[in-house]
Amino acid sequence: MQPYFYSVSEFIAMGKHGVFVWSCWAITVGVVLAFIFYSRRQRQALIKQLTIQQARQAQRTANTSNPTTK
Repeated sequence: MQPYFYSVSEFIAMGKHGVFVWSCWAITVGVVLAFIFYSRRQRQALIKQLTIQQARQAQRTANTSNPTTK
């Protein structure tokens, strides 16, 4: 059994296809990380929005159940 790459530089070069291979890896990892950060930001925004909506709804129900008369 022979190793396909005999040195680290041969592994990085990937038989003269290293630029293509490593750029594809970098783009893929970048897109996945961007998607993760975007999803987290969207989730935080949704939680904040739902919290505000819930507080407004609680305030409305409190105002309708205890009407103040002048």
